[in-house]
Amino acid sequence: MVGEWKNCRLADVAKIQGGFAFKSKDFVESGVAVVKIKNVRKRNIDLSEVDCVSVDLAKKCSNFYVREGDVLISMTGSGINAPASIVGRVARHTGDNRDFLINQRVGRFVVCNDEKLDLRYLYYFFSRSAIQNLLVSIATGSANQVNISGKQIESVEIPLPPIKDQKAIAHILGSLDDKIELNRQMNTTLEAMAQALFKSWFVDFDPVIDKALAAGNPISEPLRKRAEARQALGDKRKPLPADVARHFPDRFVFNEEMGWVPEGWEVGKFADIARHVRSSVKADEVEGYDFYVGLEHIGKKNLFLYNNGSGASVSSNKSGFEEGDLLFGKLRPYFHKVCIAPCQGICSTDILVLRAKSSSLHSYMMLTAFTEKFVDYANLRSTGTRMPRANVKDMLEYAITLPSKKILDSFDGSLAPMWKKGMASVKNGQNLATLRDTLLPKLLSGQLRIPDAEKIMNDA
Repeated sequence: MVGEWKNCRLADVAKIQGGFAFKSKDFVESGVAVVKIKNVRKRNIDLSEVDCVSVDLAKKCSNFYVREGDVLISMTGSGINAPASIVGRVARHTGDNRDFLINQRVGRFVVCNDEKLDLRYLYYFFSRSAIQNLLVSIATGSANQVNISGKQIESVEIPLPPIKDQKAIAHILGSLDDKIELNRQMNTTLEAMAQALFKSWFVDFDPVIDKALAAGNPISEPLRKRAEARQALGDKRKPLPADVARHFPDRFVFNEEMGWVPEGWEVGKFADIARHVRSSVKADEVEGYDFYVGLEHIGKKNLFLYNNGSGASVSSNKSGFEEGDLLFGKLRPYFHKVCIAPCQGICSTDILVLRAKSSSLHSYMMLTAFTEKFVDYANLRSTGTRMPRANVKDMLEYAITLPSKKILDSFDGSLAPMWKKGMASVKNGQNLATLRDTLLPKLLSGQLRIPDAEKIMNDA
């Protein structure tokens, strides 16, 4: 019963272990990854950009390896006005099998007695926005950077239900997180399928190669290796439906700018399929928008968008976008932050808003801009040394092939169900996250009974 729950200081049941103080000279190009403050995101650990130390040095720091299920906390960060980098962010390590160490100013929760405290329960307690605000309030430092010590974190009071109740609460909230992760995995598969189809049709030119082979037409040297691979597939090669295949040519022609391209396809620029949308939203208007996207919300190499803020959390001029627009992070473009807008909203001015010039160009435009080649092109032409920014004028000059409208219609028609399914999955994930964040404080306060929460979770 809730009346039996006691409060205690974290120090009575757990400790904070600080990370190892690696020196700048310790970092090398490859070896064992080291998680720094920047890698500790809200709820997850971002291992896409990590520094490394040598294996020999890592052996001397074996006490700082992160294990499955470990909960980390950022002990340096910003104040409440910059939520993406706020001090006291907590993340739980799951799923990634790579070995990595924790750097200084990254803390790890170490439970003293697992018969009294469940680590996953502790993770959910510290992930509450109210607790984050508390940690900010006791942190010390300047306006731009604040610090919190292990002792300060250990001074926080936590509710301590019986261990079986802690595990039940963690299971309910964890089950919702598992459903959210399942949605993301499904979308990762959808993204891979869309990229594979784009590559097959518009990079490898598989439909044209297949028809050229069938017609006995010559295939140039640069395309011959791909043609041999297609031939080797034999009966495993899936032919396109006849009503789609007939729109593809059966031979290639040479273009000085693009090399060998399908006969009849034009060579153009990205500007032929996309336009840069300049829709400025003034600072005194942003508060009225529920959906705000900053660079911190866009995942690296994730075409679907899973995180966002609100207009109430920002104060300067922003850019407006519509559902289905492409958002391209122009600041440090090598981070490959490119995604589809799931709804109308506003975004940072360090994000370019791109829109297809017609509905049939929608999928072709998005997947062109999502390619490594396009991002590398934008990065190569960016200006600025420490904080390079891509130039949209240069991006619009990017050379592309222009297939017929019927091919583009077929391509967009093939992918439309994927986009619809992916967007539905994103919205479902957002609803699950809202439900989790609603249940979290009610469960931890005892306001909501565990059996009632289990029913809500099972119905979600």
